Amino acid sequence: MKRQFIIGAVIFFCLSCQAEYHAYDTRVDEECAVNHRMLPAIEQQCANRDEIRFAVLSDSQRWYDELNDAVDAINARDDVDFVIHCGDLTDWSLRDEFEWQQAILTRLDVPYVVLIGNHDCLTTGELVFEKLFGSTHFAFTAGRVRFVCVNSNALEYDDEEAVPDFGFMAEELACFPQEADRTVVVMHAAPQSEQLFGWKADQMHQMACQFPNLLFCLHGHGHHYRVRDLYKDGVLYYQAPCVDKRNFLHFTIHAHGYEQKQIFY
Repeated sequence: MKRQFIIGAVIFFCLSCQAEYHAYDTRVDEECAVNHRMLPAIEQQCANRDEIRFAVLSDSQRWYDELNDAVDAINARDDVDFVIHCGDLTDWSLRDEFEWQQAILTRLDVPYVVLIGNHDCLTTGELVFEKLFGSTHFAFTAGRVRFVCVNSNALEYDDEEAVPDFGFMAEELACFPQEADRTVVVMHAAPQSEQLFGWKADQMHQMACQFPNLLFCLHGHGHHYRVRDLYKDGVLYYQAPCVDKRNFLHFTIHAHGYEQKQIFY
């Protein structure tokens, strides 16, 4: 009788505990649709301002301590209005990886948004990303600057899928808000990378250049800080380093242009 009770108790415990049944579980326990909550916060905080300041992080997969330090470094500053993470929160698109990284980002004292990276697209990763953060393409206005954020990880999708979503970019162009007069286009992988090449890369750049007063493009993926004029037409692509390099990019956009610098921590 005692043996049967013990076996029954063990079975009950195993069935009732919150176990992860397989590696690619898509159940999300943390707060969902984070970007959708953060976007209005950024727009409200920066409304009617001629100058905005923001930090850019990218590729924090596996570097949890370094991401914690980056958050501490940003929180210690008084010149950051919001943060953009250019993607690759994870190595293997595991739900736990997403939630562990998100738990660190929630410590930021300012609003933030996260793009999807190519490592975040593996297996069921896109489903987890959409539950946790929202759409893989989105846009927001900070001050007078429109930020157009696009999923550029074309290699991870079939040709039938709209990645990059040029329809989304065309709609953003057609409905460009009146309060904005400049643009920054943000992505994870830049054109001419192994993720985005050929006609899709060229069209991505051509559509980016159609936006009003394109200031520059932002991306991650390469793990090192780089600034390149990819198409030799004056449009600069700023590549944010991975957090393992222990620095992030800081931008100030003002009425006369913008300033950019690396911040080491």
